Amino acid sequence: MTSATPVTPTALLRGSPLPPLEARILLTHVLGWRPTQLITRSDEALDATKVGQFRALEARRVAGEPVAQLVGTREFFGLSFEVTPDVLIPRPETELLVDTALAAMERISRPRVLDLGTGTGAIAVAIASTRPDAHVWALDRSAEALVVATRNAASLLDAKRPGGAPLLAQSDWYDSLDTSLRFDVIVSNPPYIANGDPHLSEGDLRFEPRGALTDEADGLSAIRKIVAGAPARLANHGVLWIEHGYDQAEAVRELLTVQGFSQVRSERDLAGIERISGGVWLG
Repeated sequence: MTSATPVTPTALLRGSPLPPLEARILLTHVLGWRPTQLITRSDEALDATKVGQFRALEARRVAGEPVAQLVGTREFFGLSFEVTPDVLIPRPETELLVDTALAAMERISRPRVLDLGTGTGAIAVAIASTRPDAHVWALDRSAEALVVATRNAASLLDAKRPGGAPLLAQSDWYDSLDTSLRFDVIVSNPPYIANGDPHLSEGDLRFEPRGALTDEADGLSAIRKIVAGAPARLANHGVLWIEHGYDQAEAVRELLTVQGFSQVRSERDLAGIERISGGVWLG
């Protein structure tokens, strides 16, 4: 009786129906290996338990579950964030929002920053990591999301940073904030997909929290609330920047202009899409 042929990383990857990058991510996660070890240990016989774990994750991915949820992490702005089904998965295009916010506070000492709808905390933590002196507030109406954001802030930020730990709180946009607070920068990646958009029933979006994706209206209702509430929360010459959909830039610029913001403009992401819009509040 002959023994079964051992299963190796090479064999698993060659036989996987997944795109090669996704298969490698899942396999390194299961094995606890660095990506380079899939090359240096490519012909090593794998434990049957590990093979079974990989195939279980592989099947879930084939069924559509996002890779970030399967492995529990997603990199954003050079930091590894915990991801669960309770939060929106951070996207590379949102890094533009962080870069633009950081540029706006470049000459401000100890800036006050507010992140509305923080989710994983990716935007708030990325800003706090880059600007240790910044005082950061991060709000979300989802208690479950705040649990994830709190863990990410604790694991990714220096406990001794001059600006202190981000202040995370449950809030429906500005509602829970002390009315006396004023911010130098307000940023938000709100739900902006319109109700009925077919993308909500496609791909990874099917597995992400619906409330973080759509306002169940025209895609602009959350943005209207953020823009309308910002003047009472911004310091003189404070700025507001909002991420929005690929076809919403003109509408968001109009909202900002009507509200009285100056220097209103949009910025394009690496794909050339007008991804964020903002303006300056002169008070």
